[in-house]
Amino acid sequence: MSKATIIGLSGCSSSGKTTLARLLRNIFPYTLILHEDDFYLPEEQLLFREGLRDWDCAASIDLPGLVRSLMYIHEHGELPPELVSKEDQNAVGPSGVDDSTIESLKENVRKWLTDEGRSAPLSDSHRLIIMDGFLLLGESVRAVRENLDVKILLRAKYQKAKQRRENRSGYVTLEGFWEDPPDYVDKVVWPNYVEEHAFLFENGDVEGSVKEGLASELGVVVCPGEGEWPMGKVLLWAVENVKAALLKQA
Repeated sequence: MSKATIIGLSGCSSSGKTTLARLLRNIFPYTLILHEDDFYLPEEQLLFREGLRDWDCAASIDLPGLVRSLMYIHEHGELPPELVSKEDQNAVGPSGVDDSTIESLKENVRKWLTDEGRSAPLSDSHRLIIMDGFLLLGESVRAVRENLDVKILLRAKYQKAKQRRENRSGYVTLEGFWEDPPDYVDKVVWPNYVEEHAFLFENGDVEGSVKEGLASELGVVVCPGEGEWPMGKVLLWAVENVKAALLKQA
């Protein structure tokens, strides 16, 4: 019997995944975060795309190691002891959600767990794991997808994702620090996102309509708003989806 419920938050770089994961960790008790970015291969092993190191494809991730970690979490209800997070050293900036809203949601969840959510398996012996990652749902990472109990896709419009990514100072890596070279979003980040997620959208248009039947078949829940919702609204929606997921695990 699994000792954890693992919720995957996936989406394009800069779609708000890590911000949402940290907010949910603050709101739900017995919750830990697993970052896909902590499974990057060493930089010298990365492939090139358009003459640039490609951090945004399946080949950049230690997929066997990630799958082993997910299986360990299901079995033990905790993160693998050898896992040291680099991603937690990366700043994500203000969440855009005021403290009063967060405190209100924490109280809402606390009351829910003692009332209609009292059967939810959330305790020291069954934890909630929020996993954030740019690639959790594609066919190239099916083994990862199949180890997620809940699969959430956060959408992002190209222009907004590009602006957010280019406003970042860089990322902590195994080797030190990475800063995106010019045109990295257009040459690497966005094309990879489209290639891996086009199958979920009508006519392969990742800014268009979701293939609802396929998403349902795969158990993928797509956040409404087409990437335009503010984080506060996304958070309210996500809290209700996490509640529902926990009740299904009861």
